[in-house]
Formats: sequence, structure tokens, C-alpha cells
Amino acid sequence: MLVSWTSEIECASAVARLERAAQITAAAARTSLGRLDAVAGSWHEIVPLASVRRSARRLLRVHPLRAGDALQLAAALIASEGDPSTLEFVCLDERLADAALREGFPVVAN
Repeated sequence: MLVSWTSEIECASAVARLERAAQITAAAARTSLGRLDAVAGSWHEIVPLASVRRSARRLLRVHPLRAGDALQLAAALIASEGDPSTLEFVCLDERLADAALREGFPVVAN
């Protein structure tokens, strides 16, 4: 599994937001963060190289993305080595999923 170097923080942010909004319990948050730690130990991170930053800047001008989402998509583009059709893009955010589809990724979303 290839992920952006921002993925761990983005996931932890989502769990914290749900806990603060009382949509999950503190126990469920701890369980989720423990699962995050387990999976993070096995994934490969795309680091913030200059090429990722350049790609993210372009994506921000082309798609209605937030900075973090642009970094996620840019990392995937770099990982695909110029052929987005070779990697599945897993995403739950509709705006990011649309941008990934437009960039040529097959998108796995709920």
C-alpha cells in the first residue's frame, strides 16, 4: 500500500473530529488509532519531494481541492510514475475522488 506522508495525520484528524463531535466514543477512538498504528507500520510512504509539491500546486489550480487533498493526489500521481490507470485510488471524499477520476485513477470509494 502506497500512501502520502500526510495520511497518518489525516486519518488521526478524522478520528479526533468524530470523537470531539461525540459520533464515536473515546474507546472507539483508541481502537481506531490502534488500528491506524498497525496499518501504518506496513504501508510505504511517498515523501514530500519537490515533484510532489509541484504536482500539488498544479492540482490546486485545476481541481477544487484543499491543500491536504492536493498533496494526497500529488503523491499518488508521483507513485503512478505517469500512468494513474495502474494504481487504485482509495478515497471517501467526493471532491478528491472526482479529481482522482479526472486525473485518470480508478477510484475505490464508498
